[in-house]
Amino acid sequence: MPLALLALALGAFGIGTTEFVIMGLLPQVGADLGVSVPTAGYLVTGYALGVMIGAPIMTVLGTRISRKNMLMLLMGLFILGNLISAVAPVFAVMLIGRVVASLAHGAFFGIGSVAAAELVAQEKKAGAISMMFTGLTVANVVGVPLGTYVGQSAGWRVTFALVAALGVLGLVGVAKLVPDLPRPEGMRLRHEVAAFRNVQVVLAMAMTVLGFGGVFAAITYIAPMMTEVGGFAESSITWLMVVFGLGMVVGNLLGGRFADRRLMPCSTRPWAACRWSCSSSPSWPRSRSRPSWPSSSSARWASPPSRPCRSGSWTRLTALPPWPPRPT
Repeated sequence: MPLALLALALGAFGIGTTEFVIMGLLPQVGADLGVSVPTAGYLVTGYALGVMIGAPIMTVLGTRISRKNMLMLLMGLFILGNLISAVAPVFAVMLIGRVVASLAHGAFFGIGSVAAAELVAQEKKAGAISMMFTGLTVANVVGVPLGTYVGQSAGWRVTFALVAALGVLGLVGVAKLVPDLPRPEGMRLRHEVAAFRNVQVVLAMAMTVLGFGGVFAAITYIAPMMTEVGGFAESSITWLMVVFGLGMVVGNLLGGRFADRRLMPCSTRPWAACRWSCSSSPSWPRSRSRPSWPSSSSARWASPPSRPCRSGSWTRLTALPPWPPRPT
């Protein structure tokens, strides 16, 4: 196995960590920067928009320079964005840092997977790509929970500084270990855009957008939901992020295996399972203490569902006293 794959995997580990670690630190970030939890959630939105906008722009730029230089440029953006986040004095600067870091996300995985495949023989290409994406998998299980723990113990700025340090290691690894790969020839933007003429491609993308839109809408506020509504201690967020990461890993492994057998049932039944989970989960035991509801700004993220939902979280939420208190 070429050592260059380890450098690519390290870069993927850093990018995966910075994407999800903010979700476990929203209350701390919001309190430090003087914004509400819903406003702090824009740090996740900004990152997502940066990925959406940055991926095609960086991919087009990647057709003009060598893949190695492009990977180094992307890691440089990643480092810069996380350093800005680590030292941000106000929320707006923090948001800018998140957007800058996100510009490297999509293009790194796209260009990095192609570079990984070119580092090995034809029969080992799939394994090389899998090795690179192992960094993203490990980030969900190890990097994100560890970053959450560090952020709660030493401060969220330390977490982003450490993520930036990971980016420096990845940049050095790419510079030293990845060989000079030729610039791709014959690639035109209109050839890439032509894929949107295929209805099946559009439907697959729509299903992904709608499905993961729901996932991210919930996981973005996992920290306040688990502490204020679920009744968990703040220290429990770390292992809750471990559970979330393990679920992503197991789901990817099982999903790939079952998709090879029956693609459509494997594509639709997980979403049906999520809906069933929301509608049938039991309420929390009455013996557990009911969490306090600190402020109206912290409550806005929990808007009522459009349809009746019997989930335990919503049962506890509706049992809370109104806020602000009605005048007597």
